[in-house]
Amino acid sequence: MTAALPPAESRPDPDATPSVAVPDVAAQGIDASAAPRPGSVGTAQWRALVASTEGRVLVVGLTMTLAIAAGVGVGLMLAPRATVDYAALIGLNLVIGRAAGMSYGFASGMGPLEVVLVNLFVESAQVLVVYPLFVLGWRELLDTRRIAPMLARLRAAAEAGHGRVRRFGVAGLFLFVFMPFWMTGPVVGAIVGFLLGLRTAVNLAVVLSATALAIVIYARFLDQIDAWASAVHPYAVFAVLVALAVLAWGVQRWMRRARARDEVRQS
Repeated sequence: MTAALPPAESRPDPDATPSVAVPDVAAQGIDASAAPRPGSVGTAQWRALVASTEGRVLVVGLTMTLAIAAGVGVGLMLAPRATVDYAALIGLNLVIGRAAGMSYGFASGMGPLEVVLVNLFVESAQVLVVYPLFVLGWRELLDTRRIAPMLARLRAAAEAGHGRVRRFGVAGLFLFVFMPFWMTGPVVGAIVGFLLGLRTAVNLAVVLSATALAIVIYARFLDQIDAWASAVHPYAVFAVLVALAVLAWGVQRWMRRARARDEVRQS
């Protein structure tokens, strides 16, 4: 059943380079030396940024990120051994993916509740930071040129899945985030929801609920697999997942180079 979607908001040309609008100081009689330089953000612009829905989401995401950093910093002083395991879980989730981080957590002796909560907090913070940065850059409310390559890759991945998801609306977005396929994680899913024209609250509710359900199912599955494979080695499952991730990265890199060589030959 196709879910009814709210009308999409008007947006600027997606091919335009995100930038921050700079007022015409000459026309307004403003001292040019006091005017914001290109790429800078004045007080009024910051107020408009924070007043927007995505700006408030970004503040929440940055707060969560600072809480993670502060927790790791304090933990290294109070309980360094356990904190290193938590930090490794967080880093593996961000760099390789959810499965690698969770499998490491189980292999290092963490319980299912710990693994679920840490991964859910980290992935939620990731969505609440990257998604508003993408939207604010698209709407030219924030200068995102420094992270433009990362946002361009996320946009390409979102546009690749946009057509499939659009046919099924909100249900399609939920499945897109929930299913454990390559490049269908919560950040890409949130951008797909934006391209569909979903309101921010609806978009984030769908993405984060699908993420939470996926993490719980991942935890149950990996906990059982880890218990079975621990007879071979405590980190057996983790090692296999890392090897598969490295292999996938190598294949993807080889395919990109092959496409680049083909384009050079054809030009």
